[in-house]
Amino acid sequence: MYSAKVNQDAFEVEIAENGFIVNGKAVTWDLVAVRDGYFHIIMNDRSYRAELTETDVERKRVAIKVNGRIYPVILKDKFDVLLEKMGMSASAGAKVNHVRAPMPGLIINLKVKEGDRVSAGDALIILEAMKMENVIKAPGDATVKSVKVRTGEGVEKNQVLIEFNPA
Repeated sequence: MYSAKVNQDAFEVEIAENGFIVNGKAVTWDLVAVRDGYFHIIMNDRSYRAELTETDVERKRVAIKVNGRIYPVILKDKFDVLLEKMGMSASAGAKVNHVRAPMPGLIINLKVKEGDRVSAGDALIILEAMKMENVIKAPGDATVKSVKVRTGEGVEKNQVLIEFNPA
């Protein structure tokens, strides 16, 4: 089971043979990838245009534009849900040592420099990958120790982008 929070609405989602079960109801849809990050969806005899506008793999967050309206989505897998039910968080107590590239791409903007203090969720870097701009955000509160990349530089998946001083 998965959970998704869209704006302030929470959904329990299970993958079914012909679609999904959302909050106990079967949902079927046709989804076609038009091109990287763009989709066409038909659900309940209605047509939707969708675009994946932002991805944050580490924090399991995405933003999806559907028919011109942006929906921020927070995703949790069954392990996140279990930890939450046990009163724990997957990120609780995690030290912020560095940020790595979630995918290969091109650095198009640096939002921080050495010595900057950042909070969880602050934008650090804009990474262009597959013709999409991805905002790489701070996973926690920290101080920037060093920035390991420059604007215009190509990076590989898992390459260290920024190092942090211990909090």
